[in-house]
Amino acid sequence: MTLRIFGRLAAPITLALGVALFSTGAAAQPADAPNTGQPAAEAPSAEAAAPVDDSVARLTGWVAATRDNNGAPFIVIDKVAAKVLVFSPTGELVGATPALLGIAHGDDSAPGVGTKKLSAIRHQDRTTPAGRFVAKIGMASGNHEVLWVDYGNAISLHPVVTANKAERRVQRLQSDTPKDNRITFGCINVPASFYKSVVRPLFGKGSGIVYILPETKALNETFPGIHQT
Repeated sequence: MTLRIFGRLAAPITLALGVALFSTGAAAQPADAPNTGQPAAEAPSAEAAAPVDDSVARLTGWVAATRDNNGAPFIVIDKVAAKVLVFSPTGELVGATPALLGIAHGDDSAPGVGTKKLSAIRHQDRTTPAGRFVAKIGMASGNHEVLWVDYGNAISLHPVVTANKAERRVQRLQSDTPKDNRITFGCINVPASFYKSVVRPLFGKGSGIVYILPETKALNETFPGIHQT
């Protein structure tokens, strides 16, 4: 299934596991440096097939109407549903997957969080911030490739971390509920295969836009232009 949102305002979207996939900076420490040794069993669970929230449809409709992505690929992250949706520069839905997000609920990064060691970040400060970010692939500490979303606050999107087996991150991605998807220090974890086949082909050619929907703020507080369309 391929969805195009440009040319007309987007209607409410329903994703299916059959959605078409593309086949194919300076280093800092992100809040969850990725591990390159990924297990093979990382297919998105049935969670990816559930209807998306109305906020996603409103946001993609606004992007379609305003061309806010400036002709670049873009990603929409729904924190409530723990989903990542990836769109081509022309507004085609390229892929969707469950994701792991910051363990703390909230829409702002704590002051100075990007300069702290992971062990020094308080539980309540481990948030995935909401907003519009210009994102670009780059290298993180340990020579790991990530998609930098908010470099200053060390927030990136990258393959799921598997170093701490007790966290069961792969299993959390595969579960049928988003309730167990809050586990990271703030970064967005996706299946390694999804990062390689969907994210990298689009964002490896240059920068793109990442829209992270709020979970505690109103949608038009985070994206003021939305109420105008």
